[in-house]
Amino acid sequence: MDRRAFLARTAAVAAVAAAGASAIPGVAWAGGAARFGAGAYVRPRPEAFADPTELTLAEAAWMIKNGKLSPAELVEAYLARIGAYEPAYQAFNTVLADQARAAAKAAGRRKHTGPLHGIPLAIKDNYWTAGVRTTANSYLFQDFVPPYDATAVARLKANGAIVLGKTQMGPLATTRATTPDGRVTTVNAWTPTIPGTDPGGSSTGTATSVAGRMATSGTGTQTGGSITAPSNAQNLTGLKPTMGRVSLAGIIPLSYTRDHPGPLARDAKDAAIMLTAMAGEDPADPRTQGLPRVPDLIEAATPVYSGRRLRARWSTRVGVLPGYADGTSATALARQAFLSTVDKIDGVRLVDVPLPDEWDLLTGNAFNNVRLPERSEPFMPYLRTDLRGFGVSVTGWLQGALLGANEFITGQRAKLLLLERVLDQIFDHCDVVVQTGPVPFDILGLPEIGFPIGFTPAGVPIGTILGGEPYAEDRLLSVVAAYQAVTDWHWRRPPNPPVAAGASALRSAAPAEDRGRLTAEDVAAQMQ
Repeated sequence: MDRRAFLARTAAVAAVAAAGASAIPGVAWAGGAARFGAGAYVRPRPEAFADPTELTLAEAAWMIKNGKLSPAELVEAYLARIGAYEPAYQAFNTVLADQARAAAKAAGRRKHTGPLHGIPLAIKDNYWTAGVRTTANSYLFQDFVPPYDATAVARLKANGAIVLGKTQMGPLATTRATTPDGRVTTVNAWTPTIPGTDPGGSSTGTATSVAGRMATSGTGTQTGGSITAPSNAQNLTGLKPTMGRVSLAGIIPLSYTRDHPGPLARDAKDAAIMLTAMAGEDPADPRTQGLPRVPDLIEAATPVYSGRRLRARWSTRVGVLPGYADGTSATALARQAFLSTVDKIDGVRLVDVPLPDEWDLLTGNAFNNVRLPERSEPFMPYLRTDLRGFGVSVTGWLQGALLGANEFITGQRAKLLLLERVLDQIFDHCDVVVQTGPVPFDILGLPEIGFPIGFTPAGVPIGTILGGEPYAEDRLLSVVAAYQAVTDWHWRRPPNPPVAAGASALRSAAPAEDRGRLTAEDVAAQMQ
């Protein structure tokens, strides 16, 4: 799809949002089974054979396909870790132990269906799950039990995946995971005894569950960094696809023109497997219709060699924005090392890229805040009756309700101008571009991928983000796969947290200790 066509689609989606999204049908659309190539199965590293929870998704798929591991054994390994460490991590809202065991036994009796066959996943708690409470970690949905699965969940399950549980998240997908009244729950898996360390939000619980080896991979949503931020914070590879690549049907909304479902995984190959299953057209979501076909993401995430020498799958110009790696901080040094490593890969070339015209103005808060009416409009009945239902995140909904129509329209025009300038003034110079944060690619619906590039002296992960052109998830995966073929950051795992006496449970409970609290002012400052 050319850039102009994507620009036209973006304008059309904004019009659909203004008119109201199409109604969700009574049953989720799973579509046909996804097509996975042989590259989705990877022989495990020797050190991963001893512990099934150390296996990547692709490695676990190889083990199950070759009869070296049963789905039941894999599920039990993860449930054991959840029972031991969930009280420390607080990653889950709900653990579906009995259902997961039953699904694993059923998978063991069925013919092998693909790389997700028998794979245990963590699902963010704003994805509808049939018969299982879906709260978006809010008062408004605290008793909501959906009648069917979100389309993305239905697709994963249709391809053999097993839902281990629903994960903690920022209330209504706004910040790091807290209770609706702001009490911190989920910690960063790398510093479980230091709750002040940012675990990333709002897909916090999914990130912590995957980083803490309590799930193979998981799902998140991103409106303002909610996949890439927790992935960067917890040494994961998180892929936010292009707007429309994955259906929003059956996901509690935050902002219709900016919400993006996607995977949080351990490496590029796992992210590719997850997105292959999740992506595709859905009659219930007009954003998904009429798009280019999903490319072979598995192949894109498979490193390419000429003899023994690694090379890029495609000749790729990596754009470097001004100031990206300036300074001497741990983050700056990690970025410098990342650029140096990528520059040594055959077929990759670093190019300096200028910021588009009026960048600070078009990406600043004044225009970014035009997203707020989109989140307020569906919730106006609640805003008119009882503000307490929004808990600590109420400020953002009130701001959206009070924003004027003229400001909103001006913001939409500015968004299209920004998209045009990004496509023309950045991607005329490069194929992918480094970023210091999710803005503006979240605003524009362009794909981006977050992945690890180092650690601070205190042992906290450092990540970076690459952004791409519309529907260029394959290009992003190819660059990250090549980088991960020559680095080992993504293989590193956090040490196990201390286990409190008697703290063995297969359900999430309130933190035993005070982990701090976000105020309404904190939420307004951090809001996605």
